[in-house]
Amino acid sequence: MIPARNTERMPRGITPRRPSRAGRQDRIGRGIAPATKQPKVDKKIHKKPSPPSADGGARATRASQDYNPLAPERIAEILKRLDQLYPHVTCALTHSSAWQLLVATILSAQSTDVNVNRVTPELFRKYPTVEAFAGLTPEQLEPQVRSTGFFRNKSKSVVGAAKKIVTDFGGKVPDNLQDLLTLPGVARKTANVVLGTWFKKADGIVVDTHVHRISRRLELTRENDPQKIELDLMKIIPRDKWILFSHQIIWHGRKLCYARKPRCVDCPLETLCHAADKTWSTVDVHKTAQ
Repeated sequence: MIPARNTERMPRGITPRRPSRAGRQDRIGRGIAPATKQPKVDKKIHKKPSPPSADGGARATRASQDYNPLAPERIAEILKRLDQLYPHVTCALTHSSAWQLLVATILSAQSTDVNVNRVTPELFRKYPTVEAFAGLTPEQLEPQVRSTGFFRNKSKSVVGAAKKIVTDFGGKVPDNLQDLLTLPGVARKTANVVLGTWFKKADGIVVDTHVHRISRRLELTRENDPQKIELDLMKIIPRDKWILFSHQIIWHGRKLCYARKPRCVDCPLETLCHAADKTWSTVDVHKTAQ
């Protein structure tokens, strides 16, 4: 017997469910949502920050107001750590006389000490005395100092200084600031190098590119002019430390406190330095320290 046909119609718009070909029934339509991918659970433990104390903000403000980069205790601690780091450093320019040091310092402008030390041994072998340099023309000296850069101006300065030393100072390099500054190519930095390193006279502080940069990073000055920086440093650094301090800062600039990527993580002065361009810091940084 043929069963009676089901004449009951489905409401319009509704399609009857059909068995799945895979043998599983689709759960959609029975109020059961399809399985969704569970988000990954971060297993890291994040500690909730402890609530600030009632007077925490006030203490931070007072600490900021009380901070004095030129405080004698801070300066003393900087000098102490520099002494521990660089106890017996001196000028890196190779020389055996005041004249050789003067020539090497003039040649070192806009150059490196390593480069100058490659040039000067042969130069001093060929011209062993200040009189020998005085007998040259700048054009004769130029090829031998070309690799130090700005060789035309440097040649004029070296030959001019030699002639003046021979004619005005009996062939001896002056041992005072006033006379040294009369020599061609000699400004305060060069004069301070010769006076401090050779004559052991502390008439000023050498301010080269390293001293300029690091003094600003340590907030020992806010000046950009080398002479103004020198005056600022002379006010806060004890005079008996002037010569060694400049050598220490110069060595620090070569070893750790680079211009672009200072090695702050290895620096013993790190906890005293708030420079804005530090690469790693355990203390607050100051926008003005750069």
